[in-house]
Amino acid sequence: MDIRHVDESYFVSPQIAPEDVAAIAAAGFRAIICNRPDEEIPPGIQAEAIAEAARAQGLAFHVLPLTHQTMTPENIARQSDLVAEAGGKVLAYCASGTRCTVIWSLAQALQTGRSVDEILAKAEGAGYALEALRPQLEALSRK
Repeated sequence: MDIRHVDESYFVSPQIAPEDVAAIAAAGFRAIICNRPDEEIPPGIQAEAIAEAARAQGLAFHVLPLTHQTMTPENIARQSDLVAEAGGKVLAYCASGTRCTVIWSLAQALQTGRSVDEILAKAEGAGYALEALRPQLEALSRK
């Protein structure tokens, strides 16, 4: 597993497998968010397989599949709500962790008043170069 720390309680990862979930629980995570559409992956690592493993470990599990077309204000708000409701460390995963970091960045610009430079620095610190999002983040931060 390649878990990357983005912000206080928000972490991202490339695709995880059911056998990773025990270590995720042992690391103190409270919830897992799947941002990867099942259509992209084989059945053994689709959302339901991870969900079963998460439930067995006492973790909350949520599915919010994201694509470029589904990075909507509603999904940004939903992801933020899932993180807030977890009450602790959250691991969001997709193919590489990029989509999970993008949606976090969009939420930060829209909801927190953080500077775009700080948002991009946190993403960069987790290994995700999102400078191309700057214009969109700046537009959202002005709303």
